[in-house]
Amino acid sequence: MDVERTALPGIGLRHEFQTVKGQHAAVVSHVSGRRDIVIYKPDDPDSAVVTLSLNTDEANGVAELLGTSRIVERLADLRRQVVGLLTVQVPVIAGSPFDGRTLGDTQARTRTGASIVAVIRGGEILASPRPDFVFHPGDLAVAVGTAEGTDAVTDIMRNG
Repeated sequence: MDVERTALPGIGLRHEFQTVKGQHAAVVSHVSGRRDIVIYKPDDPDSAVVTLSLNTDEANGVAELLGTSRIVERLADLRRQVVGLLTVQVPVIAGSPFDGRTLGDTQARTRTGASIVAVIRGGEILASPRPDFVFHPGDLAVAVGTAEGTDAVTDIMRNG
């Protein structure tokens, strides 16, 4: 997809694009942190049909939603490209050793060679969680590594 980037002095930055179906849209990033998603009229590229204004938290939420499928696709592509690489989802159960504890506490990478690359919480993918990320019951820790490494991560998350 081609994206045209235009500086808007005193306002921010506009990223304008056209979809495969010919729909014309833009994202305007204001210096205040607000983001506007603008959909233009098909017959008049200077007139907006609708503008959706998002605050910083809302914009980050939409970005996560849009990026979720990309992360899953990339993991699947990586698994197909690298023989022996597996992806597993390990549930965090109430009362389990890491319920309420941080990713860093697991020492998963050091202990197993596998990495916890994302956490699925409430249907949302939290990519690249930091070591201070706190697990909650119902989370699914997504680990990537060899069969031996991912089995070890599963054991750590279940048994400590």
